[in-house]
Amino acid sequence: MASLLRLNCMCTRTFTQTTNKIDRLVKLISVSAKAENTSRISDRLTCRCGKKNNIARSSNNRTRSSSTTRSSSSSEFKHELLSKNTVYVGYETPRQKFLHHRVTPCYQSRLFSTGSNWDDGGEGNRDPAESPVIQQVPPNPVGALTSMTIPDIFPKVPVIAISRNPVFPRFVKMIEVTDQSLVELLRRKVKLNLPYAGVFLKREESNEAEVVKKMDDIYQVGTFVQISEMQDLGDRLRLIVTGHRRIKITGLLADEIEEIPEIKDVDTNTNNQKKRRRRRNGKKEDKSDELKENMEEVKVESGDVVKDSTEEITDLSTEEPVLKQIENVLMVEVENVYHEAYESNNELKAMTSEVVKTIRDVINMSPLYRENLAQIIHAGQRVIDNPVYISDLGAALTSAEPAELQEVLEERNIQKRLMLALSLLKKEYELSKLQQKIGREVEEKVKKQHREYILKEQLKIIKKELGLEKDDKDAIEEKFRARLKDLNVPPHVKEVIDEELGKLSFLDNHSSEFNVTRNYLDWLTILPWGKYSEENLDLKQAKEVLEEDHYGMDDVKKRILEFIAISQLKGSTQGKILCFYGPPGVGKTSIAKSIAKALNREYFRFSVGGMSDIAEIKGHRRTYVGAMPGKVIQCLKKTKTENPLILIDEVDKIGKGYQGDPASALLELLDPEQNANFLDHYLDVTVDMSKVLFICTANVIDTIPEPLRDRMEMIDVSGYVAEEKLAIANKYLVKQAEVGSGLTSDKVNIGDDAMEVLIKSYCRESGVRNLQKQIEKIFRKAALKIISDQIEKLSITKNNLQDFVGKPVFTSDRLYDTTPPGVVTGLAWTAMGGSTLFIESVLKKPYDPTSKDPGTLETTGNLGNVMKESIQLAYTYSKAFLTEAHPNNDFLQKAHLHLHVPEGATPKDGPSAGCTIVTALLSLTLHKPIRQNLAMTGEISLTGKILPVGGIKEKVIAAKRVGVNCIILPEENRKDFADLASFITDGLEVYFVEHYSDVYHIAFPDL
Repeated sequence: MASLLRLNCMCTRTFTQTTNKIDRLVKLISVSAKAENTSRISDRLTCRCGKKNNIARSSNNRTRSSSTTRSSSSSEFKHELLSKNTVYVGYETPRQKFLHHRVTPCYQSRLFSTGSNWDDGGEGNRDPAESPVIQQVPPNPVGALTSMTIPDIFPKVPVIAISRNPVFPRFVKMIEVTDQSLVELLRRKVKLNLPYAGVFLKREESNEAEVVKKMDDIYQVGTFVQISEMQDLGDRLRLIVTGHRRIKITGLLADEIEEIPEIKDVDTNTNNQKKRRRRRNGKKEDKSDELKENMEEVKVESGDVVKDSTEEITDLSTEEPVLKQIENVLMVEVENVYHEAYESNNELKAMTSEVVKTIRDVINMSPLYRENLAQIIHAGQRVIDNPVYISDLGAALTSAEPAELQEVLEERNIQKRLMLALSLLKKEYELSKLQQKIGREVEEKVKKQHREYILKEQLKIIKKELGLEKDDKDAIEEKFRARLKDLNVPPHVKEVIDEELGKLSFLDNHSSEFNVTRNYLDWLTILPWGKYSEENLDLKQAKEVLEEDHYGMDDVKKRILEFIAISQLKGSTQGKILCFYGPPGVGKTSIAKSIAKALNREYFRFSVGGMSDIAEIKGHRRTYVGAMPGKVIQCLKKTKTENPLILIDEVDKIGKGYQGDPASALLELLDPEQNANFLDHYLDVTVDMSKVLFICTANVIDTIPEPLRDRMEMIDVSGYVAEEKLAIANKYLVKQAEVGSGLTSDKVNIGDDAMEVLIKSYCRESGVRNLQKQIEKIFRKAALKIISDQIEKLSITKNNLQDFVGKPVFTSDRLYDTTPPGVVTGLAWTAMGGSTLFIESVLKKPYDPTSKDPGTLETTGNLGNVMKESIQLAYTYSKAFLTEAHPNNDFLQKAHLHLHVPEGATPKDGPSAGCTIVTALLSLTLHKPIRQNLAMTGEISLTGKILPVGGIKEKVIAAKRVGVNCIILPEENRKDFADLASFITDGLEVYFVEHYSDVYHIAFPDL
């Protein structure tokens, strides 16, 4: 017995040393030979390992009176398992072809224990001396894996990073892996019968990477899981993992690819055949002889590499192992995380019961939780009394934030973990109650609507059976035909309506074509075919209406009265296209509404400013979803007459886009010869628009296309002078402000002197819109002062006007009280009205009569191209005129001059300052100022003729406003000046000229 014990100890020690050397040999040797030779060597070495293990176990079992059959079968099973777990990884180039050889360390019983302690949630301690139970995994695992015992200690695991919800012990989760490096690693681990991994939660939920780049991207505490099912989909893996225990990362591991040197193939077929023959024949040898034979075989087959069983294996390879650079975190070293010991006292039991009660409440709220719990808790398991599992179960059932769930996973104190889980469950319970409340309200609302729908349908059927109500199609058809009874529908439109009604009767009520046809018929039958409003042909009444709403604007009022007179003579209404153009705020839009009131026509307004879609005018085609007719057809539907007044506002600001040019679409609408057969794209039938009175408004006419301008009758609506503004303010604006503020003339009174100062110092523009704002501002501040200071009446004078509207905006338009040599006052037109324009000229360099260099002229003042050409033309004519009038004066020929038009920030353009520029240059040349309080305007030609200009009314008003009493105008503008009101022309000395020589004598009367 003593000899057997010594033999057993010696065999065990020899086996351990030999297996360690074989393991190091397999890991460090690189291969350059073919794969099958290396595989045979590995099989032989592994077989020897199994043989030694068999000998050791046989000796040990002999001392325990055990049979040798179990040891032999275990050795054969391990040999078969190790020979099947060899994975080859091929590469493209010959130098990169490696053989990745893995031998399962079956002799390390600590790595393969019988399983985890499920009663403690996978966190209890195991006895590492228990016998290993190893089960084999198929080489290409697809589908469910064979169940196997879970090791208690597994220090090296692959890393699977997940988002949102961590995996708790004893819980199952499906994970998809698409990263190729992680896919290959998991395939290799499963093939090696190591289907384990570590699942860790990412710190950032926005991180979508499956493989983390650094350890800080994941929490250090995770779950050790078993891959219970794997489906290989080629480019990705679909895993079903089961959590077993908590683990913590202690270090980062590199995934090594090693090379194995070439080893001579030692033929052992004879020995293998002997062994198989011995087993087959059932021969039993002496155990000591078998041990001796195995020890000799290890020495012999190792050859030059293994010389003695007790020697260290050194210098196995001449090359260093090639290590992959760690780019991603794939493998980590972990340790188990155990919970702190706890005592099952009353407090812990009460907390556990409260968690279980809350779980029941949450489950009763939603059937979804009930299904999840049924999958988690298996039949026959009692988990109510296990606080470890209850805490994990409570946290897993909630939809808490990832950081809160991770806090539960990391907590080692069971009582604190239960408290954290209970807090999350209470939040989930409140959220479930809120969801249930919202769902109940929505369900009741839906039920009510459904009930009403059912009752309405039943009522409809009952009425139909009793003959009280007809079918939907019949009712729709009768409604359309009832609309046409009192209308004078043209024959071509009547034919289309009958055709569409016939089509509607054959269509299904729920088809899309049915809705399109019904909408089309609705538009065709709702238009006022043959209906006209009775027009007012009384001139006196029309004139009273126009005068009541607007002051001045005589041109517009006369044109409307002419329109009424012609209609009265013809005995029928007619259409016309008018265009009012002028500065903003002069009443172009409001006068159109007064015209509609005077004519007793319906009023419709739409703006085309910025419009870039032709469908707004001509309509959409019916093939488009949501198609509608154009604005003109919509006008007829709204006004219910065929002769309304349509105001097309801002025609000078019409746009142009890829959908078409609306200005071109207006050509058909505003042409008197074509609009009698206007065709809308949606209606697709012609509509008579010849009875419609079109009025367009614009600020400037230069931007209106010429073909469109040619179709309209242009009427100039110029600005108002101070006297007109004063009358408008007293008659209209003050009354509107009183109504808007709730005050009356008894409480607030604005004197005429205050109103004049307000107009001249605050509101110099042509219109009255700004004046209206200032008056409203006065009434607002007056209302505040009356209420706060308890004042019964407040008078506004020029002395206290600044208390209500602030300091004056305009002080004076005159830069010079007395114009010096080289400075002349001109007149200009702007969109806001007229203004004075000063032309300044100075000598840039000292004049040298003996210089041979020609003179130069520099211009500044934000001038446009037309005005620059006008200056150059005036400079040339000045030289010619000076040569003729003063032959000995060569100042302009040799002097270097600079001409400037003040207010450089204001753009200036136009030819009307030609005669003014010539006068300024001659004044500088002669060094003599012109006549004081003189202003002039007119374009000059190269030969000195004065050409007509526009904006005479605005320019005259501007001249009178600054105190000018003498004006020079072109002869052809005499008719424009004659149209001005007498209060505008009173006190003015006006000269009409045809040639510049006339201007010269007026400007320089002493020469």
